[in-house]
Amino acid sequence: MTRVFTVSGSIVVDVPPEAVYEAVSRPADMGRWSPENLGTTGEAASGALTPGDRFVGRNKRGRFRWVTRCTVTAADPGRRFAFRVHAIGRTRPRLRGPIATWEYRFEPTGAGTRVTETWTDDRRAWPAFLAGAFDRLVTPGRTFAEFQTRNIDMTLRNLKRELEDERGA
Repeated sequence: MTRVFTVSGSIVVDVPPEAVYEAVSRPADMGRWSPENLGTTGEAASGALTPGDRFVGRNKRGRFRWVTRCTVTAADPGRRFAFRVHAIGRTRPRLRGPIATWEYRFEPTGAGTRVTETWTDDRRAWPAFLAGAFDRLVTPGRTFAEFQTRNIDMTLRNLKRELEDERGA
């Protein structure tokens, strides 16, 4: 089976691109929508993030918890927000190396926004057999691409519901 390195999903949210960007570009709030991410640790920057800013993300999968060190790579209000995950650990992100890149694009659609969330597997140096075995171990028998496709769909649906409810759309 060919290894899939990038997956994405899109949804139309009935709020302007700037409002969706503002929500998504606050990693501390991601836990409100994501089935796996719990937001950030207390050391996360508050306010508008810019390329080069770092934050520590908190995550869970079942009873397992871990943290990741992330660096913002794009912050173009109303258009694009992205960050790369480059360290991981149980309580502190100690194990360094390319892990993943997350990107959010915002396109105007009438009075709303098409939000596209993309996950890219940055573990390119891992042999396919090792990545496949690791993925199935930590993602209930799936590849990370399959697992992240489900997470992206859930995140986008939750984001849409919350932002539209807030705006009364």
